[in-house]
Amino acid sequence: QVQLVESGGGTVQAGGSLRLSCATSAFVIYTRGWFRQAPGKQRELVASITSGRSTNYADSVKGRFTISRDNAKNTVYLQMNSLKPEDTAVYYCNLVPPRDSWGQGTQVTVSS
Repeated sequence: QVQLVESGGGTVQAGGSLRLSCATSAFVIYTRGWFRQAPGKQRELVASITSGRSTNYADSVKGRFTISRDNAKNTVYLQMNSLKPEDTAVYYCNLVPPRDSWGQGTQVTVSS
């Protein structure tokens, strides 16, 4: 079973930045992604990165979020800049496509 441990969330004002980290036990070859789930909404994929570091982003975060990975540490990061109140959500990492097992996630709250 893949282990996923997210960290780095917090509360920031609009326009601020946060950097999320995800340590995983999954093999490096897999594509990794950051997902988020806001209250009352479905979980959505916001960014993904392949083992070769090709990236994709949801339109809502393009130009503001950057996903990266350190294969030596088996860790994936999400740098979030110019945060907006609508970015408020619990953020999760998982493989892409996601496995059934999810971590606890990390809460990101952006105040206006």
